Amino acid sequence: MIKNYLKTLLRDFLKSKAYSLINIVGLSIGMAAVILIMLWVQNELSMERFHEKADRIYVMYNRDINPEGNRWAWGNTPKILAPTLKTDYPEVEDAVRFNNINFLVTVGEKKLNVRGAFTDSSFFNVFTFPLIQGDTKKALTDAHSIVLTEKFAKTLFGSDEAMGKIIKIDSSHNATVTGVMKDLPNNTLLKFDYLLPWNYLDQMGENDTYWGNNSVTTYALLKPDASQQVFDEKVRTITIDHTKGSEDAATTEVFTQPLSRYYLYGKSENAKLVAGNMVTVRLFTILAIFILLIACINFMNMSTARSERRAKEVGIRKVAGVRKEMLVLQFLLESTLLSILSFLFAILIVQLSLSAFNQLVDKALFVPYGDPLFWIFALAFILLTGITAGSYPAFYLSSFNPVSVLKGTFKKTNALVTPRKVLVTIQFTIAIVLIIATIIVYHQVQYGLKRETGYKKDNLVFIFSEGDIGKHYMSIKDELLHRQVATSVTLSANPITQRWSDSWGFYWDGSTKTDEKIDFLRLGSDANFTKTFDINISEGRDIDVYQYPTDSMAILLNETAVKAMRLKNPIGTQIRQRGGDLVFHVVGVVKDFIIESPFQQNMSPLMVFGPKGYSQMIVHIKLNPANTTTDNLAGMEKILKTYNPQYPFRYIFVDEDYAQKFQNAERAGKLAGLFAFLTVLISCLGLFGLAAYMAESRTKEIGVRKVLGASVWNVTQLLSVDFLKLVMLSFVIASPIAWYAMNEWLESYSYRIGIEWWVFALTGILAVTIALLTVSSQAIKAAVANPIKSLREE
Repeated sequence: MIKNYLKTLLRDFLKSKAYSLINIVGLSIGMAAVILIMLWVQNELSMERFHEKADRIYVMYNRDINPEGNRWAWGNTPKILAPTLKTDYPEVEDAVRFNNINFLVTVGEKKLNVRGAFTDSSFFNVFTFPLIQGDTKKALTDAHSIVLTEKFAKTLFGSDEAMGKIIKIDSSHNATVTGVMKDLPNNTLLKFDYLLPWNYLDQMGENDTYWGNNSVTTYALLKPDASQQVFDEKVRTITIDHTKGSEDAATTEVFTQPLSRYYLYGKSENAKLVAGNMVTVRLFTILAIFILLIACINFMNMSTARSERRAKEVGIRKVAGVRKEMLVLQFLLESTLLSILSFLFAILIVQLSLSAFNQLVDKALFVPYGDPLFWIFALAFILLTGITAGSYPAFYLSSFNPVSVLKGTFKKTNALVTPRKVLVTIQFTIAIVLIIATIIVYHQVQYGLKRETGYKKDNLVFIFSEGDIGKHYMSIKDELLHRQVATSVTLSANPITQRWSDSWGFYWDGSTKTDEKIDFLRLGSDANFTKTFDINISEGRDIDVYQYPTDSMAILLNETAVKAMRLKNPIGTQIRQRGGDLVFHVVGVVKDFIIESPFQQNMSPLMVFGPKGYSQMIVHIKLNPANTTTDNLAGMEKILKTYNPQYPFRYIFVDEDYAQKFQNAERAGKLAGLFAFLTVLISCLGLFGLAAYMAESRTKEIGVRKVLGASVWNVTQLLSVDFLKLVMLSFVIASPIAWYAMNEWLESYSYRIGIEWWVFALTGILAVTIALLTVSSQAIKAAVANPIKSLREE
């Protein structure tokens, strides 16, 4: 029986090559898109779940209330929190701190700036990152030890043994390789090429016990019988208790988030962690279901469009005694076999496109061919697709009355067309929603790109004050200006495009206790801050420690900070911070400029400190516009090599760094556009099938109309009007759905566009045009056919 079905399928395939090819192509594209999406979804859902103790690992969080009465939560915690948890709370089996760093790593002539991390010696007890070489219990106990990933070890030493080798860290300290670990999996948030022990920070003088310095991520491993709820209640006031009675007494509460929920439920709403990335996962899962549904609908339409060719076969089989159940089984088997073939082509498409898809979603996804679970899911996926795609054709074709079929009177066009129209309407509804989404996302990104930043990004670069740059800063600055490589140079605490630090606890004359909750962004400068960035000064002057030595304690405020502090005459205002004895004075007020997200409507209060207020780690350089960029960079490299020869020359353009702020929105737009294109492509194949069916089922009507004098245009219009109705119905259904979905998406941006009418008008025109182009070939083909031939055949 199976052999007979295979022969029938092969004969049908060879007899209708074009239809069969369209069927397979539509299913293959749909299945490939679904596989790519589900690889991404699986990666997202598995984030940090591979650790053996993942169910007992928790991320420590803070929450507090700001002066506006809004509660918020954040994941950075004090360095002192982890050791306090280990010593004072019996529920805690272990606790580790993690803080990313970027040091120069030197081995012989190799000098690399790569991302590493400081962490506690018990890191490998908490997390499951297997060591290929070394002892997990001892690898990070010595202050001068270092653990490398396998890939980084090969980069440094090639095929040579890495264990026991000496590596120079930050051009000043030696570290011995005490462990080589397997490369990080693609479903971890922890990113590093090497690990350094936490007690190395003590030797650097960078460790502290200040409860107000929230600068690291803390992970707590609870004992097997410990309750998260009970532990949360105990640890809630840990910061409050350790700062009680001091000048910097805190109101910050502490709580935990399970590591397994850390990535997916990391969005803070009123100090509660709710679905963030999980929302995107759900949307992509729904999108995968829709794309598969569209591909299956396409298969259904193409199969039923050829129903007349299979009708006599069904009639003869029924007359010969074949039961309806066997016919259903035959057609389902045919669709499943086509699904298997389509899956093979889909895997080929996935392999060819996976690299580009990884680049788009910023992942390292791969197809796990060696995992038995993959093949189990693949089999289920094939069966689901085959049965879904073949169900309607199977029951439809097997329901033919053999007497009517053999007499040639079985067709009831009006009744039979309705289900297919519904299916195509669903297809185009989904396609139109995605087209509208693509246009709105693109418009939102452009809206942010065109926003005035408040400073000029062109010809502006920054470098890290690493190695001897800080020691020779003045000489470097003078040479850059003297050789006309730069027009202005300034030191800063962090890049102007990035938020590295914020702080609160400041007070001044006339301030209240509530004002100490105002969270200020922090920057720093030595001089020429406003000149280098071309920022406008509203009041006062710029910081300049060389002309005014007391400016080492100076502050620049932005206009938002002045409003938040309610200062009528800000110049000269003295500002202090709880827990410190420094007195700062305001020398100027600058116009607001964007440091954080360009999609954030309101600017954050900002303080720009002189050198004693905040350590200066970044050098911003305004390149000379009179020279070419190549000449400026060459001159800059020569100067830096002279004063900092141990470090490779590296720089970052401010405009390129600023563009990183749009990555997530642009990625969403590209993904929406990609899947909109695939959806439209598959839908058009389905529409082509329906057009073929309509032309086939109305052959006699078209012949009669042509004999009576109908023109090619009249016949083409006759067939096209039905499709226009379907597309317009899809547009009517899709528009409110798309408006609601995109309005919800835009709610995550405070600086956002409105959803305008022209988006829907453009999409409607585009959808109609695509539909007309798709059906025109079939409509014209039917219109120019010889009516005598069609009437004779009828």
